[in-house]
Amino acid sequence: MTDLLEPATAPTATPDGAAGDATWWRQAVVYQVYPRSFADSNGDGTGDLPGLTARVPHLARLGVDAVWLSPFYPSELADGGYDVADHRDVDPRIGTLEQFDELVAALHGAGIKLIVDIVPNHSSDRHPWFRQALAAAPGSPERERYVFRRGRGEHGELPPSDWTAAFGGSAWEHVGDGEWYLHLFAPEQPDWNWANPEVREDHLSTLRFWADRGVDGFRIDVAHALTKDMSLPLPTAAELAADDLPDGAHRLFDREEVHEVYREWRRLFDSYDPPRTAVAEAWVPAHRRSRYASPDGLGQAFNFDLLRSAFDARSFRAVVEENLALAARAGSSSTWVLSNHDVVRHATRYALPDGADEEAWLLSGGTEPPADHGRGLRRARAATAFVLALPGSTYLYQGEELGLPEVADLPAGALQDPTWVRSGGTRKGRDGCRVPLPWEASGTSFGFGPGPAHLPQPGWYAGFAADVQDGDPASTLEFYRRALARRARLRCAEDLEWVEGTPEGVVAFRRPGGWTCATNFGTDPVPLPAGQVVLSSGPIGETLLGGETTVWLEDEAGAAR
Repeated sequence: MTDLLEPATAPTATPDGAAGDATWWRQAVVYQVYPRSFADSNGDGTGDLPGLTARVPHLARLGVDAVWLSPFYPSELADGGYDVADHRDVDPRIGTLEQFDELVAALHGAGIKLIVDIVPNHSSDRHPWFRQALAAAPGSPERERYVFRRGRGEHGELPPSDWTAAFGGSAWEHVGDGEWYLHLFAPEQPDWNWANPEVREDHLSTLRFWADRGVDGFRIDVAHALTKDMSLPLPTAAELAADDLPDGAHRLFDREEVHEVYREWRRLFDSYDPPRTAVAEAWVPAHRRSRYASPDGLGQAFNFDLLRSAFDARSFRAVVEENLALAARAGSSSTWVLSNHDVVRHATRYALPDGADEEAWLLSGGTEPPADHGRGLRRARAATAFVLALPGSTYLYQGEELGLPEVADLPAGALQDPTWVRSGGTRKGRDGCRVPLPWEASGTSFGFGPGPAHLPQPGWYAGFAADVQDGDPASTLEFYRRALARRARLRCAEDLEWVEGTPEGVVAFRRPGGWTCATNFGTDPVPLPAGQVVLSSGPIGETLLGGETTVWLEDEAGAAR
């Protein structure tokens, strides 16, 4: 049996970040940090910037090109930090601007770029401008910065429409004077009015503020929802949900005028040397995604199609073919995502029976249906090796390098996600993928910090701790290190050639430079393709590729280099 236990060697760092040119983002490996759950330096239970800075050596040894830092701004945590009270400061529980500068310096010193989350659809209800709006009269300039509308009924006592918010309940909140404000998410997240020039200029100031502090790029939250048509009469929820709306005609999402905003942002990004990058979180039909990823727009857009696909050969190949074509049409590169802060971790998704209802499984506390965690981790490693071999950039979510499963049995009293309350307890929410990381097998919070973590960690975390996996060639951590080190050496032109005639359930493709990726999505072994194996997601035979396993192979010319 071959386990491919070669030591991992991280790419050599460069002083200015992950790669030395303006197109570094096209094939970067980006590691998402959810800061409150990454590392706690002071024992208050909340992850912070000094904790992250102290763990930069872990990220450097892992071999990532960039860090995407989820919101670290002042927030009342109505939605895990995505309710921002001040877009140009750091939450005191997380750190200071000086500590942010120290983090930037530490990351850049390790050859790692920094991407920060920008949340432009809404603010916190604690934002100074929203407080001014509440104190002002209907029709005032202060209220024009947000989306206020007169309610229905004689005294405006009914919401302006029957729209439902993403977290449940009405999308409108009454302010007591006959007017209501729109919140597509939680009531603590009032939507900005992007028809207001003040709002547009203020966001440009925010982007300049962070770019001037050394930030290399921006992840744009809910990028498709900024501009809205709020003219009367407002449509009903059923009319909004109609599936025959022409492209760009939805009242709230993916409107043509949103690209005017991003063209203005692109001019700002390109005024820097090197230009700042951006990636859109745009939940739009696939054929609309290229607008957000265009060179005169944000430049890149998330593709969540593999995240939503079953572990299936035909599905994976179809997703890759479509998204490479879309990226080429946009002049961009694709992005590949298997986990993030909003979804059940992929090591667990793949552990559930195919087609299982993840929400029902979470509500059962992770007992129904039973999860096969060995199978889930095997598939997760195979899928990770598959996406790391693709042209384009790969986004990793903190803890996936440890093979962490979802924590499904968090008690109701510990849940923090607004989804739990707003849904009346019918949807458990996203806390299970946000439980603080286990760095050590022992201690009050498994090395997360000196004291207990803000979400309870299960006892089985000890077996997934980074210090337990460090140096163990069979561990998931060492597998990730090997994969990223090998990927850095194999990085090549953004081309892909499918290998045809493979056995049923096997997807294989060649990359420039003489190397091949082959994934067996089935459970039975198949003949191992020709070439020298340089990476395997699991044990393989001398001549056989095991089930639910990915291998990378170099041809003789490539192996000799």
